[in-house]
Amino acid sequence: MDQIKVIFMGTPEFSVPVLEMLLAHTDVQLVVTQPDKKVGRKQLITPSPVKEIAIKNQIPVFQPTKIKEDYQTILQTPCDLLITCAYGQIIPKEILEYPKLGCINVHASLLPKYRGGAPIHWCLINGEEKTGVTIMYMSEKMDAGDIIAQKEYRILPEDNVGTLHERLSHLGAELLLDTLPSIINHTNQRIPQDITKVTFGLNIKREEERLDFTKTGQELLNQIRGLNPFPTANFLVNGEEWKVYEAYFEPKITSIPSKIIEIKKDAIGISCKDGTLFLTKIKPYGKRVMHAKEYLNGVKKENLLQAKINE
Repeated sequence: MDQIKVIFMGTPEFSVPVLEMLLAHTDVQLVVTQPDKKVGRKQLITPSPVKEIAIKNQIPVFQPTKIKEDYQTILQTPCDLLITCAYGQIIPKEILEYPKLGCINVHASLLPKYRGGAPIHWCLINGEEKTGVTIMYMSEKMDAGDIIAQKEYRILPEDNVGTLHERLSHLGAELLLDTLPSIINHTNQRIPQDITKVTFGLNIKREEERLDFTKTGQELLNQIRGLNPFPTANFLVNGEEWKVYEAYFEPKITSIPSKIIEIKKDAIGISCKDGTLFLTKIKPYGKRVMHAKEYLNGVKKENLLQAKINE
């Protein structure tokens, strides 16, 4: 297997375990990743995590702005198998038809559920009990190719996007390693996706980060964990954006939603559809991330109880 020539396409931290596995077990000829981006308050030009691993291992890197228009470097690189994992752009037909053994994708869901760029976020936001990874052949349609292998993961109550991201990235690398011999030997299965069961997990929109306290407590908890630690759920306090990282819920007969109705020594309680959502880890506007207890030590509780929420 170490003689198989591979081109790898990926960008974020999620892709790194897959690339590291390929570097250990195959002959990686080229790494394709997104262009360097400005990051942080200082807007420093920063390479992708995948690029950093490639440079560390002295692998050539290709960073086209638009892969549909700039792909000749790929077609000029020896390749038996092209593997993608969270690359971030749609791959054109010319590339899909190039490798001898085809183009394989590692996707963080149990396809056909949650096609798209944010499957981990949406499985948590929607309150799923299980998810997993899929190894699949690529096609011209997004995440629509035939399934080669899948591995299931039961979501833990304490999981959020961060922990699930970490677990599934390693699970994907392990499943791909187990599956590669059959792909190389042409003995793998190839199962068409059931189009009647297709759902989507598209990239999170800015407005989908906002907490709506007319929803149930469980819906709000799912949204918070499904956006923690990135891009993070938020709401407005007197017109200023606060971010929410952790919370718990107490069901009860509630008054009008979207009011701060109770303040404990370590939590801020906001009324929702069927009870009170208590915020325990927050980032108030203009401040750093902190536990609610720390924030409450420095404010007047009376003023907070009169604050306007999401207005």
